[in-house]
Amino acid sequence: MRVMVLVKATQDSERGNYADHADEFAAMGRYNEELIKAGIMLAADGLAPSAEGRRVVYDADGGSRVIDGPFAEAKELVGGFWIWQVSSLEEAVEWVRRAPFTSTSVELRRIHELADFEGQLPQDIVDAETRLRARAGQQPDR
Repeated sequence: MRVMVLVKATQDSERGNYADHADEFAAMGRYNEELIKAGIMLAADGLAPSAEGRRVVYDADGGSRVIDGPFAEAKELVGGFWIWQVSSLEEAVEWVRRAPFTSTSVELRRIHELADFEGQLPQDIVDAETRLRARAGQQPDR
């Protein structure tokens, strides 16, 4: 099962203030090395502050509008992420509890696999999505 681990932003990450956090970055590097050695990390990255971002909001009629960052409430924003391959959500929770975080929160969400949609969507749509994922270089569902 794949999970996305969403690391919430902090006031410092939203300000782009990393200079005072070298020790935390070093600890996170060691933690990421553990994840890689365990074979569960598929991807990981931090995100630039929301001041550099855009939000696209879609209206009920299908129209859209763009809102420039920064966005309010840093604690509600995502500051970084991992994608992990684990055997269960419980395993992901055990791993994330070992992360060297302070003063933030982390959200874990299972990533949909194509099998989740079988029997709920027409098979031709599932097959088309399978082909698209293959073209995009994604690993097949495990």
